[in-house]
Amino acid sequence: MSNVHVRRPLQINLQVLLQQQHPTIDIGLQSYENSTRNFLKAVSNYKNRAMATIAERRKHQAQEKKRIVDKTQAVENETGQCKLKEIELVAQLEREKEERKDAELSVAAFKRQLATLKDKATSVEADIEQYTTLVQNLRREKGKDRSTLSAHASHIPPEIINLEKRLSCTVEGVQADRLLIRYFQLDPTDAERDASFVLDISGQNFKVITASPHLQSMAILVNSLNESRDLYAFILNVRTAYTPLFDHSTR
Repeated sequence: MSNVHVRRPLQINLQVLLQQQHPTIDIGLQSYENSTRNFLKAVSNYKNRAMATIAERRKHQAQEKKRIVDKTQAVENETGQCKLKEIELVAQLEREKEERKDAELSVAAFKRQLATLKDKATSVEADIEQYTTLVQNLRREKGKDRSTLSAHASHIPPEIINLEKRLSCTVEGVQADRLLIRYFQLDPTDAERDASFVLDISGQNFKVITASPHLQSMAILVNSLNESRDLYAFILNVRTAYTPLFDHSTR
């Protein structure tokens, strides 16, 4: 609803006016001034409200603009970070692709090695089976040899047994016409140490096939044996020759 006051048209009675001593006409100047002031005041208030509204809108627009600028900057920053992450992810994918390629090559190499090892294992298993058979055969042959030696040992002459006791040695037949003579109790500090040699009695002359440890005077002693044909004295002389090698008190 409008607050503007509408002034009614002024009605003048000329007859009455002319009868007055000082005729005057009230044109409503004061009312006009009041109305004008009110109008100007209303216009001023409207202006002030409009300016305040405009200022408030400008302030709001400035704040909104700043908010939009800040949000835009944040989005741009986030977009930049996303682009960097995208670049890193692409690089990581490339590295993983290369690593996968290397892994596939390694797996292929390991498969080839595994196939080679399986072939070797099969070959080794065949060799083991062959060696197992060979060892079993050798054990059977060794068992036969032991049986043969045991049979020979049961027929050892009493003088050989007496010789073994007196000289702390053993005399064994290791092959046809070959004797293994082993000496014990040579080292006072180590009763387990021994010395031995293999004597070949197949020919006209005796021969020492091997000796452990090596004895430098063995050739001289064998020559004496072939001249004297005294086997007992030879075994005794060899033990006497071995004694300095084991008895540290004589050095």
